[in-house]
Amino acid sequence: MKVLVLNGVNLNMFGKRDPAQYGTVTLEEINLRLAELGQELGVSVECYQTNIEGEMCQRIHQAFHDKVDAVLINAGAWTHYSYGIRDALAILTCPIVEVHMSNIHAREAFRHVSVFSEIVRGQICGFGAESYLLGLRAGVAAAKTAKK
Repeated sequence: MKVLVLNGVNLNMFGKRDPAQYGTVTLEEINLRLAELGQELGVSVECYQTNIEGEMCQRIHQAFHDKVDAVLINAGAWTHYSYGIRDALAILTCPIVEVHMSNIHAREAFRHVSVFSEIVRGQICGFGAESYLLGLRAGVAAAKTAKK
């Protein structure tokens, strides 16, 4: 089973950007934790990050061609307005889990809306780096259910 983890704009700055909101864990540390959990779950985990919206769409298209089994996405600010990424995600036939380190529903009003909400299996937010691990578990479980 293959799981793709997508990280969007500014998320390469985890650990440096707004530690009160996101903590001090880096994206590299999150990716390492995901790889370790992936091994425990018996799945392959690939992590990808970009600050360029078109590159994110291209990577999602590649995920379709690669027939990945599940996708986790933290698109950062793109979550709230990128219909291009939303439409790319809608092409996928596998479960998609949206993750956020902070509780986007307890922050600024513009962050309360996810343009992905209608096409993702679910959203996990507010648990810091643990949101990713919970998301991986949820994505794997959803993919296994879909294969039955």
